[in-house]
Amino acid sequence: MNSKKIIKDNITQISALTEMYLKLRTRYKFGILISYVTPIISILFPIILMGTLFKFNDQFGPWTIDNFLVFTFISFNIILLKTIMEEFPKQIIKEKYWKTLTALIIAPFNRFNLLIGIFFSHLIYISIPFLIFSILCYIYYPISFITALFIVIIYFLIALIFSGLGLIISVFVISNENIWYMLSFSINLVFWFSCVTYPFEVFPAVIQRFMLLNPLYHIIDVLRLVWLEDDIILSFTLHPLQFLILILTAIIIPVIGVFIFNKVYKKYGISGY
Repeated sequence: MNSKKIIKDNITQISALTEMYLKLRTRYKFGILISYVTPIISILFPIILMGTLFKFNDQFGPWTIDNFLVFTFISFNIILLKTIMEEFPKQIIKEKYWKTLTALIIAPFNRFNLLIGIFFSHLIYISIPFLIFSILCYIYYPISFITALFIVIIYFLIALIFSGLGLIISVFVISNENIWYMLSFSINLVFWFSCVTYPFEVFPAVIQRFMLLNPLYHIIDVLRLVWLEDDIILSFTLHPLQFLILILTAIIIPVIGVFIFNKVYKKYGISGY
């Protein structure tokens, strides 16, 4: 009976948080439009540049002029998912300056519910452009239903990773904004070294060595390869390390995020009021 009540309470908390943050995000219609257009702008220049490069080189790794739009459409969706990471500090800093953060933090709910509430609200928020580009990618380069379902799972895990990073950033919005800026810059730098907009083979060898050390590169790369190969068993066979990195990162980062959030908040509290 107690376990049922706990589950029901958690679902209620998550639903309430999801609804609250979704309503906050959708108050300004122009802001919604800008947030949808910005990722498109981010992929336009790579499309133009790669179109030129393919005139001089037929192939960059597995990517050719015939399948490069798969790379680009997935880039758009990854950039959309990354905005989940940025959403955490945005919402937390609003609570901070509205002076409602203390009540939110001391309220009797699990910190994981805070993560999940913002997580689901943002997934709903970006669902329309995400689905549009996913459908375009499927029309351009069809895959089996099983592969498509597996792709959705990978997207979900990537979104969870960005949520954990967002939670880590957001606690420093509360306690130390100097660290927030440095941490945000560092994570964005890691994101840049993940080949999100350009193929790995385009970069010089010295940069490639750094990219191979970047977990995000392997995670995003395996997502694209799964789409191209359209054979889950083959993908697992060819890329076991990438899948291991994906699964471990999707588990570890959210847990670390909640741990750091609790530890830092407990030690330093709220600054800047």
